[in-house]
Amino acid sequence: MSDPISPPKSHGRLSIRASQKPRDLLEEPRIVKDAWTAKIITLFPDAFPGILNLSLTGKALDFGLWRLETTDLRPFGIGRHQNVDDTPAGGGAGMVLRADVVDAALAAAADGTPTDRSRWPVIYLSPRGRPFDQTTARRLAAAEGITLLCGRFEGVDQRVLDHHAVEEISLGDFVLTGGEIAATALIDATVRLIPRVLGNQQSTEEESFSEGLLEFPHYTRPTVWQGREIPEVLQSGHHANIAVWRKAMAERLTKERRPDLWRAYCAAHGRDPNEDREL
Repeated sequence: MSDPISPPKSHGRLSIRASQKPRDLLEEPRIVKDAWTAKIITLFPDAFPGILNLSLTGKALDFGLWRLETTDLRPFGIGRHQNVDDTPAGGGAGMVLRADVVDAALAAAADGTPTDRSRWPVIYLSPRGRPFDQTTARRLAAAEGITLLCGRFEGVDQRVLDHHAVEEISLGDFVLTGGEIAATALIDATVRLIPRVLGNQQSTEEESFSEGLLEFPHYTRPTVWQGREIPEVLQSGHHANIAVWRKAMAERLTKERRPDLWRAYCAAHGRDPNEDREL
């Protein structure tokens, strides 16, 4: 007789009850119908919500602006020891997550979600995937939710990825011991784009990558620190001049630090990436 499958752990408010008792809207979490949801399949469900439970993402989670649900991969394992992996076909080092195990977990996580991948992407966090960027974060935030598969060991049986039309996304050109850290970063970057999560939504329009450029430098008090002054234009109160300065600085930083972004930006705006404008 197989062990019963543990139900997914869910974080965030799922229901609301009527009450005649007055409530403090600033203290009691509100409920948002059809909130954006992140479902995570992992061998380490206790890793979540982790840092996602802090700061703005944590407040948004508590207020029901988004939901987090973890599915423990281990109970879907095979045999007495609930094995989730096996040796790679063709030989080689390490172990590979089994197709039948991952299939069962994905099927459980898919309960109640749309089959349309544009409405609900299913993602395997992998160093061989397409690079994660701000455009991808905006696409994911516009969906109803996402399912993230956190890999371990050498990877996942390719057949189950193909069968479920799983999208592969990479956080960068490096290798982690598992997908949990990458999942946390992806969720954080996505959740902050959900309406009302940030107090000032305009900040997402001015930050790095929003227009294909790195963000301009920021300054605050004191006006003079260690002999370094805030640029005069930022103290002028002339908003048009400030906007021009910020755009110029964003272009300069992008050209100097990220030539790849600069070339893409110039191509999109019909400019020569080798132009030598005075910034």
